[in-house]
Amino acid sequence: LHENNNNCCSFEDYKLTTDWLLNRTNLRPKVAVICGSGLGLLADAVSNKVSFRYQDIPNFPVSTVPGHEGCLVFGTVDETPCVFMQGRVHLYEGYSLCQVTFPIRMFKLMGVESVIVTNAAGGICPDFKVGDIMVIKDHINLPGFAGEHPLCGPNDERFGIRFPCMSDAYSKQMRRLAVDVGTDLGCSNFIREGVYCMVSGPNFETIAEARMLLVLGCDAVGMSTVPEVTVAKHCGLRVLGLSLITNKVSVDYSREEKVNYEEVLQISKMRAEVLQKIVTQLISRLQQQSINTH
Repeated sequence: LHENNNNCCSFEDYKLTTDWLLNRTNLRPKVAVICGSGLGLLADAVSNKVSFRYQDIPNFPVSTVPGHEGCLVFGTVDETPCVFMQGRVHLYEGYSLCQVTFPIRMFKLMGVESVIVTNAAGGICPDFKVGDIMVIKDHINLPGFAGEHPLCGPNDERFGIRFPCMSDAYSKQMRRLAVDVGTDLGCSNFIREGVYCMVSGPNFETIAEARMLLVLGCDAVGMSTVPEVTVAKHCGLRVLGLSLITNKVSVDYSREEKVNYEEVLQISKMRAEVLQKIVTQLISRLQQQSINTH
């Protein structure tokens, strides 16, 4: 599967998949939501639902991890046409980053304007608690530092420029909106802002690695999101990232507890409803804002 080949997807591939889907639904989504581990429930608030299994969509990468349902759901949230990805694929599954980010470019061709990316992450910031929701302010792309980058290889100008700026990858306006929505829903005591770091996984971090990330200024760590955000920013989409803190990353050799994935999914379930309310509210407010600004 993975030959470090980020050019495995051509413009024609994206176009083919986009056309295939648009021929099967009348919906033209403006907002795309990527649901992280155990967060597929976020798509439950959708009306006029049309659902496609990843394995039925041509060229579409298929999730192999529990907690990722593997369905693309079209529908409306408060009259805003949306598309939800219930589950994503990761570098650690053996996919190339071109495949990991395939849906993003497809969304771009569909006319999507904003992407909301969610994930389950480990909390590194000592102040974070399990169950906190972190609005991502910025990220550190560790695999990207080492050349595992979704924009490596020839650049297709139809999507974006060769050297994109990443200093404003996460939309300030959407971040503010997310914090406002959280406050209005009475969640302000567990809404945070911080820096997300991507590692490739699939193992959870060693204590020495966690300490390194703490020194680097990371607040949360996970195995996804950054490639999708990078490609979304490259092709001119607005991005909001939300991390659900499902476990505390140990930076102390004397602490005995060990993280496991079942726990991660359990916390996701616990908070999924709140996250769903936040995302739903966000989408309707985004719609109001765009009506007011046009």
